[in-house]
Amino acid sequence: MPQADTAERLQKVLAAAGVGSRRACEDLIFRRRVTVNGRVAKLGDKVDAATAEIYVDGQRVITNTKLVYVALNKPRGVVSSLDDEKGRSELANFLQDNFEQRLFHVGRLDAESEGLLLLTNDGALAHKLMHPSYEIAKTYLAEVVGPLPRTVGRRLQGGVELEDGPAKVDSFRLVDAIGKTAQVEITLHEGRKHIVRRMMDEVGHPVTRLIRTAVGPIRLGDLRPGGFRHLSNAEVAALFKAVGDEQD
Repeated sequence: MPQADTAERLQKVLAAAGVGSRRACEDLIFRRRVTVNGRVAKLGDKVDAATAEIYVDGQRVITNTKLVYVALNKPRGVVSSLDDEKGRSELANFLQDNFEQRLFHVGRLDAESEGLLLLTNDGALAHKLMHPSYEIAKTYLAEVVGPLPRTVGRRLQGGVELEDGPAKVDSFRLVDAIGKTAQVEITLHEGRKHIVRRMMDEVGHPVTRLIRTAVGPIRLGDLRPGGFRHLSNAEVAALFKAVGDEQD
């Protein structure tokens, strides 16, 4: 049971997490739509916001205020590191002193690639998002050498052979084509190094620019290069759902 000095009324904790007003949260509890640590909550319950596992309508609600979830638009030429030993431009330059917590990047983008990187101090979620068994899809906008024959998409979806084994995309879409340059959208759940660049090289259309636009349910949107934002409660809940952390 939570210690008396850390326990707060459940509706207060839910309201502080952005679920709704205290009155609305009381109504959710009354309607048995809230569970705490695996049991249906009731009015009057107190919880420790730092340790309780709370779900509303089967979706996880993060109430631990020390947990941080951030989306960053990594610019081209920046390494995916928070402490680069070679002194190259790194992620920490853009986060500066905005966070007391030590954050970790979820996966990587090579220095010449740009776009969405997730950062968090939630080690358990980060591990699941990066583990191949969870098959978290990633979407990229790639500028490639054209023109593209219509067969390229089918080849990539059917699978191509790379030096470390076969690889295929989940989806492929031609976005635009101007002269000898084409823009394509590629979605795949592969996590191997330089996988998009290597696959496009294999089909004869090298990548000249690569932007990651989505990781699972999280999209880059209009976040400016070098900018970051905190994920919303709904986005965090969507990440937990993507790794199977939800209740039926």
